[in-house]
Amino acid sequence: MLQITKRVNGASLWANMHLLFWLSLIPFVTNWMGEHSTSHWPIALYGFILCMCGVSYYILSKCLIAADGADSALAVALGNDLKGKASVAIYLAAIGITWVAPCWAYACYVTVAIMWIVPDRRIERMH
Repeated sequence: MLQITKRVNGASLWANMHLLFWLSLIPFVTNWMGEHSTSHWPIALYGFILCMCGVSYYILSKCLIAADGADSALAVALGNDLKGKASVAIYLAAIGITWVAPCWAYACYVTVAIMWIVPDRRIERMH
């Protein structure tokens, strides 16, 4: 089995906690959006929380790469992380679109979910 990371430093642990914090807010904002499915604020906040999850994931990946080095297996596997960056960009667009057409914001959220429903094979290919 390929070892992706060799060591984890304090910055990586804090970045992981940062990601877990934003992930912990998803049930709350999902419930609020479900109760007020046509209201702009819950839909926009949902997008903001998802965007922050994406940003936190990016920060965590950079911390792990910094701990292992730019030539580590994880750095090679993630590459430029186009999928992660595109997700954040789509979430930001959805937040703005919410104020014009909430149904299009929902379409953006579904688009990102579909992008990630196919398992990311970048790390598995490093075996």
